Amino acid sequence: MSIKAKEQEIVEEFSLFDDWMDKYNYIIDVGKSIDKIDEKYKKNQYLITGCQSQVWVHAEYKDGKVYFKADSDALITAGIVGLLMRVMSGQPPEEIIHADLSFIDEIGLKEHLSQTRSNGLVNMIKQMKLYALAFQAKHKN
Repeated sequence: MSIKAKEQEIVEEFSLFDDWMDKYNYIIDVGKSIDKIDEKYKKNQYLITGCQSQVWVHAEYKDGKVYFKADSDALITAGIVGLLMRVMSGQPPEEIIHADLSFIDEIGLKEHLSQTRSNGLVNMIKQMKLYALAFQAKHKN
């Protein structure tokens, strides 16, 4: 499934909820079910800077695609990174690099986050795209 199709799926899921408390609860549920990072990667080099909570992201390259794992000490943050993983994990590096991730604006996520969580979201995206860029450079034919 393409990044755009995954984004559209999330937009449709969020449209089922009328208020932001329900949307937050949904994000928390996403956080509970993320593909958790191995404990050995819970080190500073995998920590996303500028985030209100601690969130670690690690990526692996397999069969031409990037797969993300993450964890956080806060459920809402785990849910946010979980949404990003759902959209970007299992995609080729080039598609991750060029993804506009418009679903974030479409569901109204940024305006419903605190400034530090919003900064953390931007930094999570940046780090995930940097992983894709590194894999693309390393695995060019």
